[in-house]
Amino acid sequence: MFGALRSPRNIVFGSGQRASLPGYAAALGHKVLLVTDQRMAGEETFRILESGLREAGLSVSTFAGVEAELPAECLVAGVAAASDFGAEVIVGIGGGSCIDAAKVIALIAAHGGAISDYYGEFKVPGPVLPLVALPTTAGTGSEVTPVAVVADPHRAVKVGIASPHLIPVTAICDPDLTLTCPPVLTAMSGADALVHAIEAFTTAPRSALTNITLEHVFVGKNAMTDSFAMAAIGNIGRSLAAAVKNGGDVRARADVMLGAMQAGLAFGTAGTSVCHAVQYPVGALTHTAHGLGVALMLPYALAFNREHALADIATIGRILEFATKDDDDAAAADRCIVGIADLLNTIAVPRTLAEIGVKSDDLPWIADQALAANRLIKNNPRPVDRAGMDLLIAAAFAGDLAMLTTNTKHAKAI
Repeated sequence: MFGALRSPRNIVFGSGQRASLPGYAAALGHKVLLVTDQRMAGEETFRILESGLREAGLSVSTFAGVEAELPAECLVAGVAAASDFGAEVIVGIGGGSCIDAAKVIALIAAHGGAISDYYGEFKVPGPVLPLVALPTTAGTGSEVTPVAVVADPHRAVKVGIASPHLIPVTAICDPDLTLTCPPVLTAMSGADALVHAIEAFTTAPRSALTNITLEHVFVGKNAMTDSFAMAAIGNIGRSLAAAVKNGGDVRARADVMLGAMQAGLAFGTAGTSVCHAVQYPVGALTHTAHGLGVALMLPYALAFNREHALADIATIGRILEFATKDDDDAAAADRCIVGIADLLNTIAVPRTLAEIGVKSDDLPWIADQALAANRLIKNNPRPVDRAGMDLLIAAAFAGDLAMLTTNTKHAKAI
């Protein structure tokens, strides 16, 4: 048995817990820079959080220049804001982009240099400015993960910075902050979290374990991440459709936010795999939401990996109650793949790459770029070569799950 987990020093979860922000921030420093976007900065909830920090005697400045996809310009402006203010603590408030921006600002403010100096794993030389994260969407899990994903103007696809130093000191997860999320954002964020949990649970376990946590940020499937992944799958699967249908369903909102955080703990150590590898070039081509892209790929990835992760996929099917205790693993895995495809369709995730604007001529380039994401490809339970990647993408383009299996019974089932 092997287990590993990277996590914040403090995680607090529950309705109203955002009010604990002043106490956690004050323990880290006096000058607090809030990092968010213009929409969030204009909301009453944000102003209350800001006022609470000031009432606690802290000096507060706000950088509200975070933009979707995190272009370099907004990050450079955020670093300048931190420097001009002399920030001692960085607080990210908002969706995944806001929290990732806070991570990058805390990194550059502490160590200088260009953002590109830190691309990859273990490139951050030491602690960054202390971070507190308050997510307002239930999706990326960035509040508990060691990674920030940014858009580099010199690269065709997004690129990641991965280091345990990027994990926030404190994550404050208050599901009340998600109550105003519109249905589409709720769906795509929650679908992203479901993919995180499922990919973490089905990643390939590693065989060479000595010093693995010192040599790799993402260490593959293990006993500790599995427990969080399974809990996340249950919470998200039970309540995502309800949260999309009725944004005021407090219990459903809490389930999905808890599941998103649990999924972050799982994939932040285990890693993600082929859904994310394909989404990066697809997202660059179509400018569609990250959660939409990874969720679209999920049923195809599960079918592609079926023979290499059969027991895990069957377990997922049982957790989601798509399969029964009487189903053997093969039947449970088949029911899982079909059930997940139907669940995603219920929340309006498109079924094919063609539906989101991918052209047949784009498929070779997508395959090239996806295979180049080695940090993701190496985690996939089924080894991925060019022929396999071409097959996976072709199936997702055509909407044909049966292309991905040689098992006749399975092909008929889906």
